Amino acid sequence: MSELQPAETDTRDTELRQGRLGVFGIVFFVVAAAAPLVGMTGAVPVAIVLGNGAAAPGAYVAVGLVLLLFSVGYNAMSRHVTNTGAFFAYVGRSLGIAVGVGSAFVSQVAYLAILLAIFGFFGALSSSQMTTQFGIGWSWWVWTLIAWMVVSILSVLSIDIGARFLGVLMGLELLSLVVTALAVLVQGGGPEGFDLFASFAPNKIFAGGLGGASGIALAFAFASYIGFEATAIYGEEAKDPHRTVPRATYIAVAVIALVFGLTSFAIVSGLGPSTVVERVLTISGGLEDPAAVLFAVATEYVGAWMATLMGWLLLSSLLAGLLAFQNSSARYLFAMGRAGVLPRKLGRVNAAGAPATASITTSVVTLAVISLFILNDLDPVTHMFFWFSGLAVVAIVWVEILVCLAVVVYFHGNDEDDRIWNTIVAPVSAFVLLALGQYLLTSRFGLLAGTVAEGVDPAAQAWGLNPLGWFLIGLPSILFVAGSIVGALRRNVENEDAIADLVT
Repeated sequence: MSELQPAETDTRDTELRQGRLGVFGIVFFVVAAAAPLVGMTGAVPVAIVLGNGAAAPGAYVAVGLVLLLFSVGYNAMSRHVTNTGAFFAYVGRSLGIAVGVGSAFVSQVAYLAILLAIFGFFGALSSSQMTTQFGIGWSWWVWTLIAWMVVSILSVLSIDIGARFLGVLMGLELLSLVVTALAVLVQGGGPEGFDLFASFAPNKIFAGGLGGASGIALAFAFASYIGFEATAIYGEEAKDPHRTVPRATYIAVAVIALVFGLTSFAIVSGLGPSTVVERVLTISGGLEDPAAVLFAVATEYVGAWMATLMGWLLLSSLLAGLLAFQNSSARYLFAMGRAGVLPRKLGRVNAAGAPATASITTSVVTLAVISLFILNDLDPVTHMFFWFSGLAVVAIVWVEILVCLAVVVYFHGNDEDDRIWNTIVAPVSAFVLLALGQYLLTSRFGLLAGTVAEGVDPAAQAWGLNPLGWFLIGLPSILFVAGSIVGALRRNVENEDAIADLVT
């Protein structure tokens, strides 16, 4: 029997438990990964000041539309390929096992990177909150290790336990954002009222050109959506995956876009479109504390209690995001282990039907990296959060571009789906727009990752990266080549049917 094929007697040990997740269970994981409260407190103020000002809400809606377009072809593919490897299963089925494994390596580093980024942010925010509120002056890494332990335990339990846990956290998080946004709207906006034109007119959204202010805002908007694509990862565990995954994808992207667009518009309206840049700079102390902007709006239009609640919900949002990305990373390792691309032990499940070995491996890797940051006294935000989040979003968009190409190739010449919009027009359009988005991300990588060369004004020009920045941008390509070589070698030494489990 081929080494890449799972043994027949091991089927129960290599299959995730099916039928445990419905549409909303998957949506909770995906929205948790996008962490709306984190985006509203961290990315939006920066997009306003360094980007297109009052038109930042329009940038978030525009990116949401691009990702909805991507979802059309993505969902068409999900009806024919149901594998927890998602992206690389799609790419492998269409473009060949070598390219599929290459994309898997890139996806894996993306999910590990964002997981590490959130660990750093969680530790820093927890340390600040606990010191301010209770006088507990523990270092950031103590809180990070506590979160690491909680997430590691939950990830090896039944996934529906995690979904219920996320459901409570996400419900409160989304409710706080919606209540704050509606409070601004109900009260007629801020000193200037509502100005839809200032926030959503195309000439405002793209003011300054893609190489200028609008490009910065769009880059931060792309970064805020990372995680939406994880719906297909849970396909094997979904109830009726051919219906559940597409519905969950559309709902997740729509919810994220609506929350981002509505809340950012409320921030702009509450502070006044004509003065929003100056007020954001004042409130945040020159962007030193961007979270203060949303908290200030919540305090003015709802009450101080909402700002306090949001401070704690921000922590729960990060914890929910950690669990979501831990699950995503573990399931990619599981899929590659089950197919024999990585050690087969990674492709085993425990009695609860969870990929325990892959989850534990993910935890070991993240613990090792966290330890390096602790030992080298590196900052959890300016280093750990910014470096890894920048790497993650660039890597994910590269794989999304490959998926668009895979969709077109897969449906070309077969009659499995003859809908031209779903199989040609939408994926080709998404390919072009995502490629443009990738240009924006890489050309503004210094702003995203904090890796600007000395003496360069990152808001005034593109590129201008230090050596670390160039390495992080190049890492996805390096891993893609390495993964493609591994995939080619595995196929060369095995028979043609040995990759069936990987791409079905």
